[in-house]
Amino acid sequence: MTESGFFSERHGFHGDDAEITIREDAPEDVRAAVVMLGYAAGLGPSGMRDAVCEVLLKRPDPGNWSAGNVENEVHRLIDAAPWYAIYDIAERICAEIGRDDHSGTARVQYARRLNQLFRELGVGWQMEDGRIVVRGSEAFALATRDAVATMQAASAPTAAREVHEALRDISRRPSADVTGAIQHAMAALECVAREVDNSSDTLGQIIGRLGLPAPLDSALHKLWGFASEQGRHIREGREPRFEEAELVVTVASAVSVYLLRRAHRPTIDAPRF
Repeated sequence: MTESGFFSERHGFHGDDAEITIREDAPEDVRAAVVMLGYAAGLGPSGMRDAVCEVLLKRPDPGNWSAGNVENEVHRLIDAAPWYAIYDIAERICAEIGRDDHSGTARVQYARRLNQLFRELGVGWQMEDGRIVVRGSEAFALATRDAVATMQAASAPTAAREVHEALRDISRRPSADVTGAIQHAMAALECVAREVDNSSDTLGQIIGRLGLPAPLDSALHKLWGFASEQGRHIREGREPRFEEAELVVTVASAVSVYLLRRAHRPTIDAPRF
């Protein structure tokens, strides 16, 4: 089946995006899709078993050599694997597909169909460039993507790297590094604030000089205070929730974009996607 061969794809039909309710889990439908889409992309039973066993550090059963038996072995391994290993396996399968996929279409197809299933099931992950990364709200996706593009256009590579690190931390498996995500997101905002303010002061010292309209200035002070408190909360054994980290990363990214565009207009155009 070609990339545009399915009826639903030709006519633009697909299920509605479900609310994200699945993060630390890999339901049966996800486990099945990871494997079935690999087969659909041309990966055979032996290649599939090699990929799965490599991730799980399992020795392939030497008594299984026929295609049917190997497929059954793969299914047993997939069913018994911990949830986070399923997403590792998806990355490994995507890489294996790419070995002979010189045009890149098979890998794109694998990722696209897997992501569509994630959206329909409400899975808080997505595949980007062969890697499974966190999928947040639409605002989260737009803010972080826009922030990196705007920071790069404004010659602020350090801030862009901090956003990348925030995304890496919030995408960690089996447990997201929510504290790291918050710290890196605020570090990105601090880099931007220092660039705009032309100083090396802390973000808390700079906020009052940024000329932000009220009550945005006080809201940013509170965001900075919340992020600053996370170290103390960790020492007391209370870690911030994932949703709190997602909010901080989203807001910090959006404010960074606002500050850079205001400071550099009209030299920075809004990125086009």
